[in-house]
Amino acid sequence: AHGFLLKLITLLVVHGLIGRSWAMVFVSGGYSVKIYDNQPGQSAKAVAEIRKQLEELQEAHMLRGELEATKQLALLSSHEDLATALEGAFFIQECVFEQLEVKQSVFQDIERLVGKDVILSSSTSCLVPSKVFSKVQNRSRCLVSHPVNPPYYVKLVELVPHPETAAAVMDTTHFLMTKVGQAPVRLRKEIDGFALNRVQAAIIAESWRLVQDGVISVEDIDLVMSEGLGMRYAFIGPMETMHLNAPAGLEDYMKRYGEGIRRILTSFGPVPDFSGSEGAKSIVNEMCQLIPGDQQHLSARMERRDQLLMGLAQLKKDD
Repeated sequence: AHGFLLKLITLLVVHGLIGRSWAMVFVSGGYSVKIYDNQPGQSAKAVAEIRKQLEELQEAHMLRGELEATKQLALLSSHEDLATALEGAFFIQECVFEQLEVKQSVFQDIERLVGKDVILSSSTSCLVPSKVFSKVQNRSRCLVSHPVNPPYYVKLVELVPHPETAAAVMDTTHFLMTKVGQAPVRLRKEIDGFALNRVQAAIIAESWRLVQDGVISVEDIDLVMSEGLGMRYAFIGPMETMHLNAPAGLEDYMKRYGEGIRRILTSFGPVPDFSGSEGAKSIVNEMCQLIPGDQQHLSARMERRDQLLMGLAQLKKDD
């Protein structure tokens, strides 16, 4: 069922990091990729940027896949005509910016140009499939494939179905993502924020409250995650962590600690005001004292982040 006759993927990009990262992921798995951008010259610019990155990754011995950089680059092409970019593709990954009307319009245009079996996938991180694909006629082949930034180093992909998505479409996408080295997870139904951003929002909210209420500093709450919970969660998730933290597993853990967890949860305050309030300004100022918010400092820290993620990805691969 998964022996693809066509190995061609089209990426629709608005000159963004996610689109370039998707292209790098797909070519690393040996798939031909056509990049399309409606802004003249942007798709060619994306290919040039990808060439630079792949060459650097190869030099650092961090290139993904079995093909060398030149062979991966040979699988990549840029296009400024949508119909040409879509021709022959079995899978289309849309990566335009997070504006619902734009995404709806893009998928209307795509549907007019492709066959009924072509899978339509969106990279959206905050728009549910029932809204993104509301103007598509054949919604059974539509889903969200939400990556984590940057997808080349962080392998998780959330597969979120439209209420009408066919099981075979989920299966095919799961197979594709696995084949190119990502770690796909299936959501059984759509929900605002999907899974990753809902869990992330819970962490953000309580971290913010703890700083705002004078319990802990910005620097130290980040250490709680990076040197504490994050050490576990880089390899095992919260469910397995609980299962392993009691002699007789998860049920035993909840007997021992469930009441304490309930007590803590009921003590949580309201959703914080993340902007505008004096408390929010104070937190932002504290963060900017640690890492100034100008482009130079942020870019340096982003580069450091990516280097650390590359190293962690390698470690997880060898695990």
